[in-house]
Amino acid sequence: MRTIRIFSGVLALTMAAGAQAQTASCPRLFAGGVPPALLSDIQRSGTVLLCNDGYAVLASERTKGPLWSAEDLTEEQIETARQTQRQGHFEADERLPASMQATLYDFRGSGYDRGHLTPSGDEPDLQSQAQSFLLSNVIPQTSELNRGAWEGVESAVRGWADQEGELFVVTGPGYDPDHTQETIGPDLLPVPAVTWKAIYDPAGPGTGAYVCLNTAHPVCKITSVALLTRLVNIDPFPALPAALKERALSMPPIRQSPYALEHRSGTTKLEQDWKTVAAQKALHSLLRALE
Repeated sequence: MRTIRIFSGVLALTMAAGAQAQTASCPRLFAGGVPPALLSDIQRSGTVLLCNDGYAVLASERTKGPLWSAEDLTEEQIETARQTQRQGHFEADERLPASMQATLYDFRGSGYDRGHLTPSGDEPDLQSQAQSFLLSNVIPQTSELNRGAWEGVESAVRGWADQEGELFVVTGPGYDPDHTQETIGPDLLPVPAVTWKAIYDPAGPGTGAYVCLNTAHPVCKITSVALLTRLVNIDPFPALPAALKERALSMPPIRQSPYALEHRSGTTKLEQDWKTVAAQKALHSLLRALE
């Protein structure tokens, strides 16, 4: 049985013998071996780091979900994942205490999809794929985002990693502090205002981020990691120099997913330039709250 150790500051709960090997492998998932940094005390309170085979995730007692997931996405991993049939079922992460767990009941009848942070399509074998379906790796997403633009973001990143050979990827939710969060389920899971995916290309070298509104009419933007950090109070790549995070690389455009192509009308298209009034309002609200 594979073993996993859980950490949160000084908290270290060994779930089974031999967890040291699993722990030692976790830094390889982070750029420079350093995990993403939470920049506010509120965020840091009640968090637990979980190391899985293909990704690491920071779970939060406050949101009963992930604050970020991180992976080292390689060309070899993607090639193997393509040959692995996607399968898996969502389930609560029993490694977490009950006070930190989301459950299937939280999503049932909520109107929201169970949206992966680290996608199962990145995982090269059945075990790592099954780990990606744990609810510690899941947030509430609108179906329009989850099956449309977000699937396009995931596909674009896989294509980029396939071309470059390796990318460090950090994914997370962003919450609008100017407004009371909508919640779902008996555990009151907050619905994020945005979903983001930050990329570090060591071969570039350079960084960039995709940010998408989590709405029925999702709009996505390519932006710098520095701006993303100000928006969500999380630095995805604290080991990298600030200058490398100030401007976005020339990143691949968001690909259309089969769902988006099937459901879009003749006059509607995925917007990638963040020009709508709703998108600008959400962006400015987040910036004002963090100033």
